[in-house]
Amino acid sequence: MSETDIQPRMIIMSKAYLVVRISGTVDVPYWATTTMNLLKLEKKHRAVIIPEIDNTIGMLRKVQHYVAWQELDVETAKELLDKKARKSGYKKITSEDITALGYKSVDELASALADGKTSLSKLKPLKPWFALDPPRHGFKRSCKKLYGQKGVLGYNKELLVIVKRMM
Repeated sequence: MSETDIQPRMIIMSKAYLVVRISGTVDVPYWATTTMNLLKLEKKHRAVIIPEIDNTIGMLRKVQHYVAWQELDVETAKELLDKKARKSGYKKITSEDITALGYKSVDELASALADGKTSLSKLKPLKPWFALDPPRHGFKRSCKKLYGQKGVLGYNKELLVIVKRMM
């Protein structure tokens, strides 16, 4: 491999994914439950932001029949932090909490999450997941099929629109 082959991969790796668990917990095999617990997706309609590292895509493809994911942008990360981020005791986060973490504002934290520089599990008083509501007016596609088969599961290009309806 030449150095030009390595460089584009470094650019691609500087992003994060928004992952949402679509299916519930009944009749899920042990291996899928274990993988989703590692991803902090214990319940239905939970969302996490995970930075892209070597094993991320493999874990997501392993549980693609239970979750949906897409690359995260800064606007959606900021909206998730404003509306759905919680700290211990399930209380909303404040600007004092964000400054205690070492960030100047919600915008700076949202851009760090979207770029994959940090993750919610490393920011200790914050919960590592977002508890979302079911989407208003329901899912427009099947919840039992992959995105390529007219469903919402797997890599979903329309997930950010669905998440905005879930907040």
